[in-house]
Amino acid sequence: MHGSLSLNEQLLRELVLGVQGLECDVAVFPPFPFLAQAQVLLDGAALCLGAQTVSQHSFGAFTGEVSPGMLKEFGCRYVLVGHSERRTLFAESDDLVAAKFLASRESGLIPVLCVGETLLEREAGLTGVVVERQLLAVLDKAGVAALGGAVVAYEPVWAIGTGVTATPLQAQEVHAAIRGLVASYDAPIADGLRILYGGSVKPGNALELFGQPDIDGGLIGAASLIAKDFLAICRAAN
Repeated sequence: MHGSLSLNEQLLRELVLGVQGLECDVAVFPPFPFLAQAQVLLDGAALCLGAQTVSQHSFGAFTGEVSPGMLKEFGCRYVLVGHSERRTLFAESDDLVAAKFLASRESGLIPVLCVGETLLEREAGLTGVVVERQLLAVLDKAGVAALGGAVVAYEPVWAIGTGVTATPLQAQEVHAAIRGLVASYDAPIADGLRILYGGSVKPGNALELFGQPDIDGGLIGAASLIAKDFLAICRAAN
């Protein structure tokens, strides 16, 4: 929950200029009130627009919720689904996340499905169990075909906003497991699936992280609020 109209304008103008010539896909995910501003500022730019969450409902008496169709009207191409803060702070269950993923796909949005374990779960050796459970909830509800063209982001909760980053080998191990699970359903979809790493990615560690065979990019948090840092990470992905 960051930003203001003035800060957003400055940041987005710098990013629009900075991503020119890059071949990697870059998207920004501002809070709901700033989507209209971002839509205007990004018109014709190489930056894509996404939203931070979405309702599983298309319409109805759900005061305060925002439907996939509404997001599309504001130019959104992507939407985060199941971000760790939504799971932990707002008690979004695996089943609810799966419903949001399916609603996003059916509306034509590209969901970025976030999965990951807490520190207690990692210390208990449950990383694989937790990530598999979160993925299976989506596969069971939406089917593996729904992952075609979608994005998965592995974000270990213990590494978000803490300054602690999973080592490249730790991150690669989980990314490989995610791709392997999807491959057990459909190998071509697994091969084409973009799997991002999110968890204190910085200019200083981005190149090594993105150099791992199953890490296809990053889901950037704090560093995305500083144009030069975010653009350095984009160049590492490029």
